Amino acid sequence: MTRFVRTGGAVVAALAAALALTACGSDDDAGKGSGPDAGSSATPGDDQGPDGAGTDAAALEGTWVGLTDGKNVTVSITAGKVALVADQAVCQGDVKDMGEVMLALKCTGGADDRTMGAIESNDGKKLVLSWDGGVKDTLAKADPGKLPTDLPSLPSDLPSDLPSLPELPEVPSAS
Repeated sequence: MTRFVRTGGAVVAALAAALALTACGSDDDAGKGSGPDAGSSATPGDDQGPDGAGTDAAALEGTWVGLTDGKNVTVSITAGKVALVADQAVCQGDVKDMGEVMLALKCTGGADDRTMGAIESNDGKKLVLSWDGGVKDTLAKADPGKLPTDLPSLPSDLPSDLPSLPELPEVPSAS
């Protein structure tokens, strides 16, 4: 139970950071990119992919949420930058034009199953990503400025014999 609380707290903090990332930009500068590697980032109008629709960097902008193998996945994309929270991994990187639009990420904690992602499809409401580690995420677009409401709750079949949390020692007063 303690591990779940710790992990849950880390996921909530990472999700908040991802949502804050999407709130930092405005629509006026979406996808323009700046800085030393702006030339390597995909730009709006690239129209890569099989249908040429919804696969440019501008079409990816926003926060996408879903479940993969019963675990929450959140991808936030703004101005060519990507933040991902999945299971116990927190990743960040860029939208890149590599002949097709790709997500190139670096992850913490040794996670390596979501470091290079291809956009399988994007209709503006649903985004399907195929990752080099074999994972496939199907995500729904979240409403801007709102936390997702369709996240799963704790399972109702938790064992009743969970260990209790230890008592915290009293902290002496500073008087």
